[in-house]
Amino acid sequence: MSSKEEYVRQIFDRIAPRYDLMNTLLSFNRDKAWRRVAVKLSGARPGFKVLDVCCGTGMLTLELARAVSPGGKVTGLDFSPAMLAIARERVRSSPFGRSIEFIQGNAMSLPFPEGSFDCATIAFALRNVPDIEGALLEMKRVLRPGGRLVSLELAKPSWPLFKQIYYLYFDRLVPLLGKWGSGADGPYSYLPRSLKAFPHQRELLETFNNIGLIDTVCLELTGGIAAVHVGTKP
Repeated sequence: MSSKEEYVRQIFDRIAPRYDLMNTLLSFNRDKAWRRVAVKLSGARPGFKVLDVCCGTGMLTLELARAVSPGGKVTGLDFSPAMLAIARERVRSSPFGRSIEFIQGNAMSLPFPEGSFDCATIAFALRNVPDIEGALLEMKRVLRPGGRLVSLELAKPSWPLFKQIYYLYFDRLVPLLGKWGSGADGPYSYLPRSLKAFPHQRELLETFNNIGLIDTVCLELTGGIAAVHVGTKP
């Protein structure tokens, strides 16, 4: 595991108990709607086998399980034991829980054969991997031909005034809200840094094309503060 991977794993182990609350606060309660868009664009339907990479506390995993039931299966993979513990507890009482399997694993080396899944998703995590193209290639590898790869991620707004206000909020208020909400300082200082280092959504779309995905699409959400990227394996 690289030094960045270990650093990120420690961060998410630490903030796991408050992770969902903080996502809701920091996205102005839009994160749930964004996940529904990602599920719709994934094309997941009853009977599908779906992989949710870096599944965290299982919020997107559960939405996917709803889409593939009855008869489908969703595998949620994450390298944080603390996040997976919350994910397993979340789905325990869900009627879709039997359609879900959680495993601990690394996005850079997925423990599945080529062509194992009908679609693969990753939400709010691509900016945390040590090699974006490498992680996407791994997701592409485990897709069947015709399967969709979907990334939901924070993005960089384009509207000039909104962009200035957003970055002021993200640079100044997010770390304060994060420290207040989670009791931890470092993780929510890391968040603005990780977004600034992450490619613009247009560049990420180019990466989708460069790794050989077809029918690629980028859909900006909520003024461009988040984006869904979709590509299909030939």
